[in-house]
Amino acid sequence: MNLKIITASTRPGRKGILVSNWVLEEAKLNQAFQVEHLDLAEINLPFLDEPHHPRLRNYTKQHTKDWSQKIAGADALVMVTPEYNYGLTAPLKNAIDFLSAEWAYKAVGIVSYGGLSGGTRATQMLKQVLTTLKMTPVTESLPIPFFESHIKQGVFDPGETLNKGLHGMFHEIIKVDKGLRIIRDQG
Repeated sequence: MNLKIITASTRPGRKGILVSNWVLEEAKLNQAFQVEHLDLAEINLPFLDEPHHPRLRNYTKQHTKDWSQKIAGADALVMVTPEYNYGLTAPLKNAIDFLSAEWAYKAVGIVSYGGLSGGTRATQMLKQVLTTLKMTPVTESLPIPFFESHIKQGVFDPGETLNKGLHGMFHEIIKVDKGLRIIRDQG
């Protein structure tokens, strides 16, 4: 299964990349996955600048064509996102808005992080967007409250509970993908 892990934080000095690195390394341990990291800070999409609606797939910009190819090649995704002002990040929403059909019928796991809420409000807002594009967010999302308390010497140290939760989410993504693969294969 081709799993893409999207890092939603693009801020200079961001600590969320440490969470993404943990998710990425744990995903690589699962033999069911072929993993690719899509860091929105590195991809650096501009604000949506295509003249045509994404559902038409009539892309005029190379950055959109490249982004389309990456997402179209995914079987499933994990989105690693902070919560900003009770919501998802603007770069993540923008990256989603660039495309339409490429997202359809794919399982999505959400790893959110923040303070007390652990990013749960961002997750709830994100789910509305994902389901509109025919993605299937798995119930087993992983909120990480007070995530900075897990950072030790520049490395995210999740502990047993978060590790167990992450692998439970991976297991659910694999199960849900089996059903969605049938739909994707029918075109």
